Amino acid sequence: MGMGTLGDVKTTIDVHDELLKRAKRHAKETGQTLRAVIEEGLRLVLEKPPPTGYKLPDLSVGDPDGPNPFEKFTFAEMLEMSEREWPKPE
Repeated sequence: MGMGTLGDVKTTIDVHDELLKRAKRHAKETGQTLRAVIEEGLRLVLEKPPPTGYKLPDLSVGDPDGPNPFEKFTFAEMLEMSEREWPKPE
């Protein structure tokens, strides 16, 4: 093997017993080696684009370019309003 070439590497990993049983069964049913099944699974996972994560939906109300309705209040006033009991809508 020349410089810069990667060959086969032996490694040890812990795999859940049931998952290993399923992989062995799949290998036997498809006529593949366990190694081939594991390599195929790794390739499939690594070819997928990474998850983008969860993005919260924009639930904004009002005009985003309009005036900020909270600018006229101090923090203390907003805190007081948040603790106030508001009438229930009918």
